[in-house]
Amino acid sequence: MTLRRPDLSKFDPDGAGDPEGSVFGLPFTEEESSVVLVPVPWEATTSYGRGTAGGPAAIRAASRQLDLFDATLAELGLGRPWAWGIHMRPEDPEIQALNARACERALPVIAVGGVLGDEPELHAALREVNASSAELDAWVRAQVEPRLAAGKIVGVVGGDHSVALGTIAAHAERWPGLGVLHVDAHADLRRAYEGFERSHASVMGNVLDQVDGVARLVQVGIRDLSAQEHDRSRLDGRVITWLDPALRERTLAGTPWAVLCREIVEALPQEVYVSFDIDGLDPSLCPATGTPVPGGLSFAEAQVLLLTVARSGRMVVGFDLVEVAGQEWDANVGARMLHRLCGLALIARGAHDQ
Repeated sequence: MTLRRPDLSKFDPDGAGDPEGSVFGLPFTEEESSVVLVPVPWEATTSYGRGTAGGPAAIRAASRQLDLFDATLAELGLGRPWAWGIHMRPEDPEIQALNARACERALPVIAVGGVLGDEPELHAALREVNASSAELDAWVRAQVEPRLAAGKIVGVVGGDHSVALGTIAAHAERWPGLGVLHVDAHADLRRAYEGFERSHASVMGNVLDQVDGVARLVQVGIRDLSAQEHDRSRLDGRVITWLDPALRERTLAGTPWAVLCREIVEALPQEVYVSFDIDGLDPSLCPATGTPVPGGLSFAEAQVLLLTVARSGRMVVGFDLVEVAGQEWDANVGARMLHRLCGLALIARGAHDQ
């Protein structure tokens, strides 16, 4: 794919972000942009804290105050990712409405932990939420596929982690043999959770079961999982799970984080999709996320991991950023992570400063 720069004359990267612009205050349209971000305000199956449906809007608002020069990526030849065009689409009112209806139906199911007994109304609610989740997956895939076909880099901004299934499927169809780098506090390998077939807690299980094009799943920062998930991660040859306590034990024993990152990345194939759940970070960086867990990666550690992917010569074909709650600090951190993900994907496609 050959990237094309938009007209840069209408934007001053050293000034304030355009309040009427898109993400990062940029003025570029979707047609002008190399990176297109699809916001998915969805949290129907969120099982603890809520608010991630507000993540895309909060990230968009927080992103305008970022300085757009990336000194770290400049060492890789791209200190100005913005110059290749980044655009976040507006939220779809139909998805906002679908989320509202699905959340209303899901909450009574969540309140009983998915133990429905012989209550017909709860069973009906569960069926409706599962149907709505399937509709959401199809919608995400339908948003991603034509933009990939048009040569765009596509990132999905959630929303809870369940929104990743449709976009991973779209990317894996285009790049069969794909590897998924999954940063998360949770393994997300359940068959279902609380009866929800497309739960945020089962998204990677659904990827393994439903997406033939994914050859490898490499999970990093995992520190909260069930015995069944642990067994699945050990027995499925496609899965490599780096538990956070094991990583900490090695770093505390003196193994440099950079060495561990190289070990992690070596297991990935050439084409990589990054699925980044913000709760993979230390919860001081994302206190309002739905299911925060003590431990996790520092911001610097996460950046080194992502940079190791780029320095290895692997191609980041797409990404999602999920579970960012609609709170100011969480959105600030999320916006910065999103900026780095956009830059890494651009570098992988040959973008560079001129």
